[in-house]
Amino acid sequence: MDDERDASTSDADLTRLASVNLNLLVPLAALLEERSVTRAAAKVGLSQPAMSHALRRMRRLLGDDLVVRRGSAMTLTPRAVQLLPPLRRVLQQAARIVDSAPFDPAVDRRLITVSMTTSTALVLGSTLARLLAERAPNAVLRLLTSTMTSGTMFTEDGADVALLTGGFTSPYPRERLYDDRWVVITNSTAPAEAGAAELLATLPHIAFDSATYRSRPYDILDAEGVAYTVRHRVSDNLLIPQLISGAGGVAVHRYRVATAMSRYLDLRIEEFPFPIEGLGMNMVWNPWLADDPFKDWLRGILLEAAASLEPHAPA
Repeated sequence: MDDERDASTSDADLTRLASVNLNLLVPLAALLEERSVTRAAAKVGLSQPAMSHALRRMRRLLGDDLVVRRGSAMTLTPRAVQLLPPLRRVLQQAARIVDSAPFDPAVDRRLITVSMTTSTALVLGSTLARLLAERAPNAVLRLLTSTMTSGTMFTEDGADVALLTGGFTSPYPRERLYDDRWVVITNSTAPAEAGAAELLATLPHIAFDSATYRSRPYDILDAEGVAYTVRHRVSDNLLIPQLISGAGGVAVHRYRVATAMSRYLDLRIEEFPFPIEGLGMNMVWNPWLADDPFKDWLRGILLEAAASLEPHAPA
């Protein structure tokens, strides 16, 4: 009985689809991604009047404006934001049906989008770019970087995978890419005999500035009763080691970033003096990414890039 009901539902869905012009899906995806009739038309090879006509038809079909003007920019409606990920997935699956050739990185020409913070890009970006250039010479790597990760990285930005630390929340499963930890950084002008705890209590701090995120070490310092003074706040973590190198002071930072930047900056690295949880860099995959062979291949590339990092000494 359940099978009959499922078959009946499927038949009804197919009957409805037969009355819909599925050719609209490709320009719809282009329009939602580009948020511009002109750019979307160029992307799919239509004239601008033809794309405008397609937009009118899509609005009638879906009962939604899809893209609306806000000042000088075009933005997606909430309905359009919801549509974009499953639309990408459907078109990817349709493309694989039409082109039955298996995924081959040596000839694949796709855009590979990896979302990460600028600090993570410093640690991993060049190795990832080199590996992809070697293994997928026709693909294009898009490093979607910012000082903070965005909630739209999968829906609007189309990231295949996001690299996130534990400090950034995500409703999707995580896979560990590499380990990290908190360290204390200063420069060569700091008292040589002073340990990390004394440095944190006596030198002015340069701290990461965010209205939504507070660095875990500062919770620990408060709990331990350490009195400290913040002299500068910056919104990009990569600026902190540079300021420490040139202007002195002290800061807490990630070990792998500090180690990478110590190769060309005057940085002294000390272990964080109080017990604190380790850090992990995780892979969070686009939940709408349906191309499993590509996903498995890219996972292997990321793991290989992480394995090339210098060994992570225990705290």
